[in-house]
Formats: sequence, structure tokens, C-alpha cells
Amino acid sequence: MSVSYRQPGVVLTDRRFTVPLDHDDPSGETVELYAREVVAGDKADKDLPWLLYLQGGPGFGANRFIGKQAWLGRALEEYRVLLLDQRGTGHSTPANRQTLPLRGGPAEQADYLARFRADSIVRDCEAIRPEVTGGAPWTVLGQSFGGFCTVAYLSTAPEGLDTALVTGGLPALDAHADDVYRAAYPRVERKVAAHYARYPQDVERARRIADHLLTHDVVLPNGYRFTVEAFQSLGILLGSGDGSHRLHHLLEDAFVRTPSGPELSDAFQEQVQGLLSYAGHPLYALVHEVIYAQDARPTAWSAERVRAEFPRFDAAKTLAGDEPLLFTGETVHPWMFDCDPALRPLRETAELLAARTDWTPLYDPARLAANEVPAAAAVYHDDMYVHTPHSLETARAIRGLRTWVTDEFEHDGVRAGGPRVLDRLLALARDEV
Repeated sequence: MSVSYRQPGVVLTDRRFTVPLDHDDPSGETVELYAREVVAGDKADKDLPWLLYLQGGPGFGANRFIGKQAWLGRALEEYRVLLLDQRGTGHSTPANRQTLPLRGGPAEQADYLARFRADSIVRDCEAIRPEVTGGAPWTVLGQSFGGFCTVAYLSTAPEGLDTALVTGGLPALDAHADDVYRAAYPRVERKVAAHYARYPQDVERARRIADHLLTHDVVLPNGYRFTVEAFQSLGILLGSGDGSHRLHHLLEDAFVRTPSGPELSDAFQEQVQGLLSYAGHPLYALVHEVIYAQDARPTAWSAERVRAEFPRFDAAKTLAGDEPLLFTGETVHPWMFDCDPALRPLRETAELLAARTDWTPLYDPARLAANEVPAAAAVYHDDMYVHTPHSLETARAIRGLRTWVTDEFEHDGVRAGGPRVLDRLLALARDEV
């Protein structure tokens, strides 16, 4: 039963759907999907086209907007919007350390999670579309990993799409995870250098924190083992528009004087655990690398292996000299499953996913080359999370797709730029600019 309620300027309706766990076995086990329908209050009774929003991640539920925040206000001028929690996220049969044991042991959990990639998400969307739109195609807006899903949608079910819009999420069509991370580490190093150029005082602050972590065993209040590698992973902040400033504010008050000497302050530790914990989105850590897997090659902890090719990221070697400490970015490592209480019970499951070799292709280059769906993508000039050259190569491979390449925003441009970003993409897709 759907429940409707109001926020400022909008009417919201909670909607739930049942879809097959394995779409190739429609009579088998099912999972529940949750989505929030949003319509402008003064258009609630109108027959409007639909826009489906696919969140970034993987592993995050859709944005919980209040009223007409960010890009949503522009969308509501002409659309009824569906904010979908992709399978395993938010309220859609969440997958975490508490629920996954219902599947059985690690092998059963890994088999289950192998069905939580873009191909299954697209088939979920097609399964619910007739109920939502009455069978009409809808516009899809995909942010980051949601853009990966949108390209998979164009590959497998373009008949379901009226328009395809992507922000910061055109994936490489055939790159292995190793290729993705081999391109990522130099990008991250550039972002770190730009951060230190803006905040040179942070060079010594970061080195001091790293040295403390190398010489002390630190456990955060939530039980997270705070290692120097975990500290370096806070560099994930540098991929967002305000991330450098947030990292600076975090570092400036790290230590407090105590009777036994300087210690990491409670306030610093409280902020850090919120940034590092995967309790709210464990699926991100579990399937992050397999979103790039499309053949018989295992991902085999790709980011960890490739990191060894970039010794400048080794904190101990850095501190032995006088170089600035390098932070890391959007990477998942096996040590996270030892440090994070939300991930520790899932370590063996993660190992089995990393070793898996039965992955199937997510994208169809031939179908993309024949695309007839109006499509547009925002490509951020030096995106830390998605390799811009890969995105532009994919853009050229999708017939008719128009790109807006900009350095005005970082990866979160659809949040920071809001209505302007969506307006630009709609104009491009409609050939109005």
C-alpha cells in the first residue's frame, strides 16, 4: 500500500515493488525494492512524464531530499520523479553484516551479491517501469555509478528510455579494474598536490598524524582500527567540490594535550569514524571492484595490487624522508575488512567476490554505436573518481550522445550545480544548444 505525505512544495509517495533476485529465473526468489515518488505540490494531479534517478555508489540509497533541493527542483518543473533505492541499498532489501547471514555462509553470500551489479539494476528498472509509467519510456538521470547503470540501460533495454542523462559517470566499456586504478592513482596524486598548494600547513599536520598512527595503536570509539592506511583513505574527500576544505578543517584540530602527552582528540576521532565507517553502505566495499568485472579475470583486490606500482603512496617510506604524505582516493582494500567492525564479518565473502571469474559483459558496444535514445553527459575535466579520458572515449562510442566537459565542478557537480547542471543536460539531449 502506497503512503503519500508532504514536504515544502512537494508531495511524496513511498512505493514498494517485488522483483526477481535473478531475472533469468522469474519464478524463483524475490527481493523488495523501495522508491520515493516526488511531484511538485501544484502538479500533483497532472499527468507528467517520469524521470528515474539512479544514485551513485555502488551501495548508496537514493538522496533523501527535503523539498526541492539541488537538481530536484528543476526536474519537478516538468517531471514526476522516482528516487530509487537500488537493490541492496536503503530500504531495498538491504545487504549488510546483519542481513547477509540469512543467505548462509560466505559462499552463499558471494553468490547472492554477484547479482547486485548494473545489469541486475537495469532489469529491476525495466520490471517496475510498466507499473510506474503504464509502459511509457522514462528519462533516466544517472549520477556516478548511476551513470554506469544508465550506459548498461542503453546497452540492454533502450526501448525503456525516453532520454538518458549522465553526470560524472560514463564508464570505460572494456577496461579491467587494474586499468581503472592504474589511471586513478596519478589523478589522486594531483588532487593531493592541489590540496597542499591551497593549504601548505596541512603538509606537516598530515605527516604528524601519520607518524602518530605508525607508532600507536588507535581504536576509534566505534571499534574501528585507525591505521595510517585508513588515515590516507580520507583523501576520498578530495574528489568533491568542498572536499579539500573539509579535509583541511579535519586536520587542523587533530591533537589535544593530555597528561600523557599529545593524543588524537575525541572530536577528531568522532569525525574520522563517521567518514571511514561502511556501516551505512557496506555494499560499496563488497562490490566496488566487481562493477568493473566483465570477463573471466578476477578483480583480485585490484586497487591494493596496483597501489604497489606507486611507492610514493607508502606512508612509512614517506615519513622516512621529507616528502608530503599522499592520501588515497576511491579505492577498496582488504585491510578495510579487518579495521571496520561493519565489514569484519564479511571478509571471507569479499575474498570470494574478489576471486570470482564468471562475470559477464555489462555493456554492448554494437548497440551503443547504433543508439537512438537522446543522450547527454556531464564530464568533469579532472574528475578524481572517474577517469576523464575513459569517459570521453565512451562518449564517442555512444551514437548521438552529447557531452558537456567542464572544470566548473568536481564529481558531485549535480549536487553543487543543481538545477543548472540538469538544465544544461536536458538542453543538450534535446539539441537546444
